[in-house]
Amino acid sequence: MGLFRRKDKIVDLGKRYKKQTQRNSEAASNVNNEPSSNLGFLGSLASGSSSSNSQDEYVNLSDNEDRKNKLAKRLLDMTNKIEDLSNQIYHLKQRIEVLEKKMKVSFE
Repeated sequence: MGLFRRKDKIVDLGKRYKKQTQRNSEAASNVNNEPSSNLGFLGSLASGSSSSNSQDEYVNLSDNEDRKNKLAKRLLDMTNKIEDLSNQIYHLKQRIEVLEKKMKVSFE
């Protein structure tokens, strides 16, 4: 437990995270700016291809709805199984209490 403890220094990882996010955003903006400026009119055609990606995303939405429905069904089945097991545990506890009373044994 004492291996990672430093009394004289406090390590702030928030600054490092902010720097990384800034670098990533700068890199992404550079990547987005370079193809359109280097390719001229072809760059505008490449940027126009994003509309076809939005159609692909629309198709994926129906897949997501199917996944949501399957997940909801699985969760409902799991909930029902948990309720059944809970009922079984309750009944077993009741039986144990009856047996303890008959045998006059107390574990409390």
